[in-house]
Amino acid sequence: MTYNTHDLQFWLALDQLVSQHKIIIDRPKGSTHPRIPDIVYPVSYGYLEGTSAMDGDGIDVWRGSQAEKTVSAIICSLDLLKKDSEIKLLIGCSPEEPRIIYQFHNQREFMKGLFNPRPQ
Repeated sequence: MTYNTHDLQFWLALDQLVSQHKIIIDRPKGSTHPRIPDIVYPVSYGYLEGTSAMDGDGIDVWRGSQAEKTVSAIICSLDLLKKDSEIKLLIGCSPEEPRIIYQFHNQREFMKGLFNPRPQ
């Protein structure tokens, strides 16, 4: 599949959104899910302040261990319990962190994630 100018513009728009909004980490790496205590966040998780997603909260982000603030991938998530779907932005991830995040989104029967890396 070849990527076109619109695809490039999508990724640049995500980078612009991230640069204009503060990243709030409300679930640091190693913390547990507020409603399901046996789910542990393997990478810091939060949202972009001043944005909104399907659930009415900010756009979700996975904040990796690298200093950069470029969006390297997105996860399209589906939660059958909440009956919703969202995108999660992966920002500043090491080469290993996207795999860990992808596994996190697919560890439960009711929760699925589709990984979409930024084209090189």
